[in-house]
Amino acid sequence: MLLAIMAQVPQNLTIAATGASGALFLRELLKIVEADARITTVNFIASDNALRVFAEELEIRGRSDLVAQLLGSSTKKIRQQGNNDIAANVASGSYPTDAMVVIPCSMGTLARVANGHAGNLIERAADVCLKEKRRLVLCVRETPLNKIHIRNMYRAADAGATVYPLIPTFYNHPKSFEDLARQFAYRVLAHIGLRQDEAFEWKRE
Repeated sequence: MLLAIMAQVPQNLTIAATGASGALFLRELLKIVEADARITTVNFIASDNALRVFAEELEIRGRSDLVAQLLGSSTKKIRQQGNNDIAANVASGSYPTDAMVVIPCSMGTLARVANGHAGNLIERAADVCLKEKRRLVLCVRETPLNKIHIRNMYRAADAGATVYPLIPTFYNHPKSFEDLARQFAYRVLAHIGLRQDEAFEWKRE
């Protein structure tokens, strides 16, 4: 029974970042998965536009040692992939990815995933998750939403993705921006089967 339960827990994740605001949410998610012993491998992909957001919001420059810059320390678990490398492991359905999270997910990336335009590794890895019936979570960020955005969210959801808007919670009284982003990351991980003990849980009085 224990082995059956463990087999359902994601152990190999793909995490991607695109050119939408919200880099802090990505950083907190990476810190959590780095510390979670249930996760053995994380393939991380950042688009060129994500790097521009990192520079603006986190004061991180360039691709050199990007994961170490995001975490503040080196890691062997999280492997950086090039977004132009469409021959990378996560581009193949035979590679055993358990789930993929795009955080933050730009409306451009959403549109291309929703319409099957797999022009780079992020889009191809997402396409693989859809065709292989694997969990794909798109943490979209935009406001206001136009009709094209809404149609693309419907198309992505209809194809099997979870559209998970990058909306933080406030009922847990976050003490900092990092706390706010961390609680959102906890919820995303719980959604793919990786509940975190530190996550806030609503308790009815």
